[in-house]
Amino acid sequence: MGTRQPEIPMDGEGPVRSVTVSTFYLQQYEVSNDHYKQFVDATRFVTESETFGWSFVFEQMISPEISASITQSVAAVPWWLPVHGADWRHPEGPDRNVVTEQRMNEPVVHVSWTDAQAYCNWIGGRLPTEAEWEYAARGGKHGKTQRLFPWGNKLEPRGQHRTNIFHGHFPTNNTARDGYVYAAPIDAFGAQNKMGFYNMLGNVWEWVSDSWTIRHRSDALVDPLGPVPATTEKTKKGGSYMCHKSYCYRYRVAARSHNSQDSAASNLGFRCAKR
Repeated sequence: MGTRQPEIPMDGEGPVRSVTVSTFYLQQYEVSNDHYKQFVDATRFVTESETFGWSFVFEQMISPEISASITQSVAAVPWWLPVHGADWRHPEGPDRNVVTEQRMNEPVVHVSWTDAQAYCNWIGGRLPTEAEWEYAARGGKHGKTQRLFPWGNKLEPRGQHRTNIFHGHFPTNNTARDGYVYAAPIDAFGAQNKMGFYNMLGNVWEWVSDSWTIRHRSDALVDPLGPVPATTEKTKKGGSYMCHKSYCYRYRVAARSHNSQDSAASNLGFRCAKR
């Protein structure tokens, strides 16, 4: 795990360390709106965004009518706006609906770590550990190869787009050079490595089970579960359609970030694992 050349040292991307993971299963695709709707229909589960009554939405996604009613933003990241009525079914706010707009093959978003864990439990699984996620993203390659991306070191090999990220000038002008302004279908771009995983990097951030830390043990570990005791700050991997090299060069295998476990946003989803 990790890298010898961290791009964002404060995220704990390094050092390289030896980790062994036991055999596990990981979903080939991110969990979609269709998958999550089946869960909600069967269990009547209510997400934390629905309970809170709002969630964070990227400002470029919000309609002028809803934008006009918003009076708050996050000072450090003003492109994130709190939108009342935003949830997994209404990713951009109450005037949009993934069901009626037939967006069921897009990754589900506005799900907290707790919401994601609940879905995984329902299908008999769990969130992957960071070690499992990174092993899968590397395609089983030994960490010493230090590939930046699941497919190699070139972002666009032979001019081919392999992932959904932000092109242009962030945050105001996404040229959508890769074909998508926001989230792409979970099966877009083809498999990112020979193991057959789609959208491990880009598209939406993915929760993993580990609590957050930037201090990593140097001894060889087997099936690490993250820091103990666990905390409410959880790790996420993979970057998203909002990532641009100028401010968020986190669409790399070793890159990582974090949110509180009750956080949700319009670019944060997940996939499940099991043993």
